[in-house]
Amino acid sequence: MALPPLIDVGTLFADPEFSAAVISPDGTRIAYLAPKYGRTNVWVRGVEEEHADAVCVTHNARRGIKSFWWTDDPRWLLYRQDTDGNEDWHLFRVDLDAPEAPPVDLTPMPPGSRVVGADVLKAFPGKVMVAMNRRPMFFDTFLIDIATGETTVHLEQPDLMGGYLVGPRGEARFYTELADDGVVEYHAIDPRTREKRLVRRQGGPEHPMGIYPQLVTPDGDGLILGAFQDSDDLSLIRVDGETGEETVVAAVDGHSFCTMGQLSLDFGIPASVFTSRRTGALLAARFVGDRPRIEVLDPDFAEVYAALSQLSGGVLSALSSDDAEQRWVATFDHDREPGLTYFYDHGTGESRLLFRPFPQLDPAELAPMTGVHITARDGLPLPAFLTLPVGVDPVGLPLILLVHGGPWVHDGWGYNREVQFFANRGYAVLQVNYRGSSGYGKRHLTSAIGELAGKMHDDLLDAVDWAVERGYADPDRIGIFGGSYGGYATLVGVTFTPDRFAAAAEYVGISSLVNFMETTPEFVKPWLRNNWLRYGGDPADPEQRADLLARSPITRVHEVRTPLLIAQGAQDARVVQAESDNMVEALRAGGVEVEYLVFEDEGHDFQNPENLVTVFHAVDRHFGKHLGGRSGSPAGR
Repeated sequence: MALPPLIDVGTLFADPEFSAAVISPDGTRIAYLAPKYGRTNVWVRGVEEEHADAVCVTHNARRGIKSFWWTDDPRWLLYRQDTDGNEDWHLFRVDLDAPEAPPVDLTPMPPGSRVVGADVLKAFPGKVMVAMNRRPMFFDTFLIDIATGETTVHLEQPDLMGGYLVGPRGEARFYTELADDGVVEYHAIDPRTREKRLVRRQGGPEHPMGIYPQLVTPDGDGLILGAFQDSDDLSLIRVDGETGEETVVAAVDGHSFCTMGQLSLDFGIPASVFTSRRTGALLAARFVGDRPRIEVLDPDFAEVYAALSQLSGGVLSALSSDDAEQRWVATFDHDREPGLTYFYDHGTGESRLLFRPFPQLDPAELAPMTGVHITARDGLPLPAFLTLPVGVDPVGLPLILLVHGGPWVHDGWGYNREVQFFANRGYAVLQVNYRGSSGYGKRHLTSAIGELAGKMHDDLLDAVDWAVERGYADPDRIGIFGGSYGGYATLVGVTFTPDRFAAAAEYVGISSLVNFMETTPEFVKPWLRNNWLRYGGDPADPEQRADLLARSPITRVHEVRTPLLIAQGAQDARVVQAESDNMVEALRAGGVEVEYLVFEDEGHDFQNPENLVTVFHAVDRHFGKHLGGRSGSPAGR
């Protein structure tokens, strides 16, 4: 078998040459992201034009843009941006008639405030509806005139634990409130009297990140919710706003609706639901599996989807159309050919490839990802993904246990540049959906309650044992790597089981569960009830605080014997820099060598390509030295 060539770190971690294509409402233009000034910026071109004909309409040289919106006026385009990853997002307007003109900040706010939602509704021509916390603890809804910037309050959040869901005309149709018992209460609002009436109570720890989706139906008379009903699987239901009666919209036996689309407004995360630009109705929904499943929900869309499915061997991940729903732009995810984006005209049947995001990568040199099924020591199924390096006999390999963040998210089939980086270096890569991961049912989620650094960690060890027992992995060459919760899991690995891993690396990882929870932004703390407080404990309670500290790596630094690398973004608003500083200081005070990288212009999610290259050159050298994988990063680079 022939080994593929080493892929340069800069090639793997470069921004895509093209991504996030969205067709304009009139179907004549396409907006998308492409690099300029070393950062992703927004470009616009005609449907029939090539990139050489496109115009770059934003000019950010500091941090790449990741989300943008067309408006109902062909002159204006909107995008969202923060500063160096601090998550204080603002909404900016671009004049497409004067693309060189400076952007206009439509949401000037003091530090610590942010835009968390933006919608262009047909009910408000020339305006955008924005959710932001000008009042620091409250996310009110505003209407902003896109041309003038005039901003008016549309709906005020009445209390910390409540909020409105708007109908198709922007009116408040439902009110949601998180009750003291952790259950979400849905109240229908009479459009004439504004009186509220309870129609449904749902939720608790089986919805740690909130109920998703929660959409008002296009007629305004009902809700679309993610619900477990009497099943272990998450399905989509419709709740009648008058009677509270529920009907199933989409359900797949043995599979759960995918909630990953709720994580961010940024492009890149596959959509969980696809909706009609023309009517607002649900077209299709994503369900979790060894390979994601797209369930078509709209009969009129079925023919379009059948045609789109012929374009790629991947799974539909992003979709947009013109107002007439004749012209479509579709993006597909794939483990080795990611982000292929096509134009399709349903009226003529014409289709063509718009772009490949990573033309520098040869799919034949990338490693396939395979779904595997592991059983934990207590019998809980652990869905996982195994990626084996190309051109290597898959026996006795060094293995990287790649732990996802969250923890209430999940790994899935598709392209992952970290996976491909390690596989290209000769490592087997194992991603396990440990208990607490989303997407695999209520039991799988709630089995993690009280199990931080307990059974959640045992699941990772059981997955490693599975790989060793099947001959894939060399037990003496196991590494662990992850970010955020995955960083916490890595630190747990080297402090609670110091002899299990030959090397470890993490970024923005939690070292103290107490400090992490106490430094969470103030407006987030009321919403910890069904996640960190329920699954971990309340640091305000002395007994639970002691338990949280006992499950924190910072209290077990003296156990560390594993070579360790840590990276941190100085602007991280979720896991503050002190989490890494304190861990590194304690390690060094105890005579443990640790490599520490801090980036002043990064937050929780590293984005700048030059920083990613620095991190993964260091990771390359670190694991190459201690696990024996081949490295393309010479010492000192």
